Amino acid sequence: MLQDRYEPDKWFEYIYQLTNEMDPVLAQIDVLLDDEELYQLIRSDFARRYLLTEVTGRKSTPVEVILRMLTVKRLYGLSYEKTEYQVRDSLVLRQFCRVYFEDVPDDTTLIRWANLIRAETLEAYNRRITQLASELKVTRGRKLRTDGTVVETNIHAPTDSHLLADGVRVLGRTLQRAKQVLLPQTQMGSQIFRNRTRSARKRARQVYRLIARKKEAGKQAYRKLVKITRQSVAQAKEVLQALEENSHILAGHFQQAQRLKETLETFIPKVEQVVEQTIRRVFQDEKVPADEKIVSIFEPHTAIIRRGKAGKPVEYGRKVWLDEVEGGIVTRWDILRGNPSDKLQWTPSLDAHQQLFGKPPTQASADRGLYSAPNEAEAESRGIKRVVLPKPGKKSEKRRQYEKEPWFRKARRWHAGVEGRISVLKRCYDLDRCLNHGEDGFHRWVGWGVIAHNLKKIGATVAARSG
Repeated sequence: MLQDRYEPDKWFEYIYQLTNEMDPVLAQIDVLLDDEELYQLIRSDFARRYLLTEVTGRKSTPVEVILRMLTVKRLYGLSYEKTEYQVRDSLVLRQFCRVYFEDVPDDTTLIRWANLIRAETLEAYNRRITQLASELKVTRGRKLRTDGTVVETNIHAPTDSHLLADGVRVLGRTLQRAKQVLLPQTQMGSQIFRNRTRSARKRARQVYRLIARKKEAGKQAYRKLVKITRQSVAQAKEVLQALEENSHILAGHFQQAQRLKETLETFIPKVEQVVEQTIRRVFQDEKVPADEKIVSIFEPHTAIIRRGKAGKPVEYGRKVWLDEVEGGIVTRWDILRGNPSDKLQWTPSLDAHQQLFGKPPTQASADRGLYSAPNEAEAESRGIKRVVLPKPGKKSEKRRQYEKEPWFRKARRWHAGVEGRISVLKRCYDLDRCLNHGEDGFHRWVGWGVIAHNLKKIGATVAARSG
């Protein structure tokens, strides 16, 4: 049964007041999180856990406790394990999380509940936080600056040899687990369940040593590695078929058999894709387009992004577009597919701002990568008085004079602050690299990072104002 909150504990309150004082910024965040609309957004996702979660079963960990502990996790850049430890150890955080003298939920409980929160819920959650910032006069939405960055996925730099070895490793360990289920119940030979991980790793290391120095010897090692991978795929397909055909005699291992089937159905196509791209790239000397490549079998949504930056010519992750208003509030994030043109992000940013604040900004700015005559005209047609889109390349005398206007140069200086905002998000709120798994996990990682930043920014502004 879904439990909303613990009853306040008067003895805890008494002890807390005698011994501790909450940090002013955290105290303001505490007040913000009391907003009923914020609470109901998260509660609605938690209620989806099971069909009758709200009315039957033992009492769950309170929604309020989970929500506040997830906030603490990203405010302080903690792991789930550290979050559990810090809340258990601190009277201040026990008060903030509304745990009082109750047991603090462990890290696995936090993970299970956190994984229920949807990307669209976090977007709505951030919109409500922006509305609260507007009500508190932290921002009025008069200025908009927009820019993009790359959040890396948690993968090693991809090579075809590593990807093939990873595929064999995943299929091999799945075959070993399937052996425990199928071998006692069927007449299948043990050779079908052979784990070829060691052979694949050996060949992958051989490729790494030879491919740069002796191209032909490296290709020969690649052929052997591809052969090993194909053999593992053939075994996996045979085991998958056996799991499907023998479901009636595996009733005692139903859940385990289902998990094995899901794993094989997920990874077999990905490993086959790696084999195909290896053949095209290594043996046929074909340049495979970035959108046709797979760079991780574990994070297949990862894109190859080239932004031409010194020191990082290629990045592996997702491009994230951010909108920020005055007051330092990030009003929107958008996780893009692949590496689309920056020019396409201007209109969605203006649309989102107008929908959120009910009016266009007085000033809107972006980098020169977003400049185009249609983008400039679009902003002016919406009634935006100061449109700041520097034109790249050669400029006419009229354009040069326009961009030297004092208001334009002042707006450009303000726009430069978006780079600092991105730096803060990466350094303090872990938006440099996503540690969650899967595309849904990526959305949650980015969403919670932005939300934690906004909560702290609002809390700091209100606390400074109140003295």
